[in-house]
Amino acid sequence: MVLTGPTAVGKTSLSIKVAERLNGSIISADSMQVYKKMDIGSAKIMTDEMCNIPHYLIDVLEPWEEFHVARFQQMAMEAIQDIYQKNRLPILVGGTGFYIQAILKDVDFSGDSGKSAFRQELEERARAGGSDELYQMLKTEDPVSAENIHPHNVKRVIRALEYYHETKSPISLHNAKEMERESPFCYSYFVLNDRREHLYERINQRVDQMMEKGLLDEVKYLKSLGLTSQMVSMQGLGYKELLSYLDGNISLCDAVESIKRNTRHFAKRQLTWFKREKNVVWIDKSKYDYDEDAILNQILRIWEKRTSNRNGEYHDD
Repeated sequence: MVLTGPTAVGKTSLSIKVAERLNGSIISADSMQVYKKMDIGSAKIMTDEMCNIPHYLIDVLEPWEEFHVARFQQMAMEAIQDIYQKNRLPILVGGTGFYIQAILKDVDFSGDSGKSAFRQELEERARAGGSDELYQMLKTEDPVSAENIHPHNVKRVIRALEYYHETKSPISLHNAKEMERESPFCYSYFVLNDRREHLYERINQRVDQMMEKGLLDEVKYLKSLGLTSQMVSMQGLGYKELLSYLDGNISLCDAVESIKRNTRHFAKRQLTWFKREKNVVWIDKSKYDYDEDAILNQILRIWEKRTSNRNGEYHDD
C-alpha cells in the first residue's frame, strides 16, 4: 500500500491506524526523515508515537551522508523483502513522489552510479555561481524536465544535464518510458488531500510549532557539526532557510516566512506530481469532515475491494 499526500496533510497519524488494522510495517518515503539528528524540521515520527509499528528508513543515515533516489530504492526494496518475510504488509508513507515511483515502477538507475568528470564540473560551477546558470542550460537542452525540476534542486538539475550530455537524449523522455513500466507489485495508491486554504494554514501553523519546539537550535547544532548548505541534508525545507539566517544573509523573521512560503510551494508541486500518477485513489479529508476514523474506514473499504479484484479500478466517488 502507498499512503501519500502533500506535506502537513496528516499522513503520519493515519498511517499508524492503517498499519494496526492491516498488520502493516511502514517504510518512510521521505528524503529527510532518513537522517539522524534532524527530527524537528523533518516532522519525524518519534518512537513513542509509533505504537509498536515497525518503521523502516527512519534515523538510519548521518546528516553528512549522501541520500538519493537510487539509494532509497535499494534500501526500500530490502525493507519490503524483510517485511514480506515477516508476513506483514509493506506500507510506503511519505510525500516524495519520485521515491514512490522508483519502487512501484522498479525504475532502472543502473546508469546513475559513479561520478563523471562532467558531473564534477557542473558541481563546481554550482558551488561557484549557484544553480541559475545550470538551470538555464537545462531549459535550453531539456525544457520538459526544466518544467518539472525546481531551479534550486541542484542535484536533479545536474543529473538531467549529465544524462543529456551522455546520451544526447532528454532525461524527460527516459522518465516517460520508465513511467510506462509494469509494476512488479500489486498495490493500492492513496493520496490524502485537503482544501488548499486549509492545507496552507496547517503548513503555516506547523512551521510556527517547529520553531517553538526548537528548530533553530537544531540547525545551530547541525552547523556546529560542520554541515553546510552544499550538503544534501541541509537543502531540506527549514534547514536551508535557517542556515541562511545563521550565516547572516537574512533576518530570522524573513527566514521563517521563507520556510512557510517554500513549504506551500512544495505542497503545490507534490500535488502536481500525484495528479500525473495513474490508478490513484484521492481521499479528500474535508469530504469526511476531518474525521480520521471515517477516512480510515474508507481506505480499508477501498483496500478490500481492490485486493479482492486486483485487475479492477476503484474511484472514491
